[in-house]
Amino acid sequence: MSASTTPIEPLRAAQDALQQHWGFDAFRPGQADLIAAVLAGKDALGVLPTGGGKSVCYQVPAVVLGGLTLVVSPLIALMQDQVAALRRRGIPAAALTSALPFREAEQVWTDAEFGRDRLRYVAPEQLQTERFRLRAPRLPVRLVAVDEAHCISEWGHDFRPAYREIATVRALVGPVPMLAVTATATPEVRRDILS
Repeated sequence: MSASTTPIEPLRAAQDALQQHWGFDAFRPGQADLIAAVLAGKDALGVLPTGGGKSVCYQVPAVVLGGLTLVVSPLIALMQDQVAALRRRGIPAAALTSALPFREAEQVWTDAEFGRDRLRYVAPEQLQTERFRLRAPRLPVRLVAVDEAHCISEWGHDFRPAYREIATVRALVGPVPMLAVTATATPEVRRDILS
């Protein structure tokens, strides 16, 4: 996206959020284009190196867009680390994992429904549950992000088929932008993620 087509106000708000919550004055290479695309309501795929700040590409828009960002993530430990880091930065976030007892899981969805969190981390299997399908239309979702998006191709065929169904979430939450980020994606894996 060229500078002439980048929406100035949303990108300025994103830079302000980056400075306020992360303490950085500028985005790393590739981040600004992905963030601008999401803020313009477009889907995007980002392949950034390990340590390249992939999570910032959906965390900053979550702050700017308001509402709720659903983050599909493959590992409980990864979700917990990111939630803890976001909370230290003053950004409300939570993870819904299979380890939560039923009542706590219900509270997590209730909190999401009433806008108490900016980011909600879930495994792709959580998006296939009846609980999610019933609550989804009431959730203030503004963005769906898929972290470690190579899992769609590498795990989605046999090991975790719920990865192949992530796009169906749009039918439940509305036409929100989707962002997929990963550090590793061959051209074949990129095509698989996009499809």
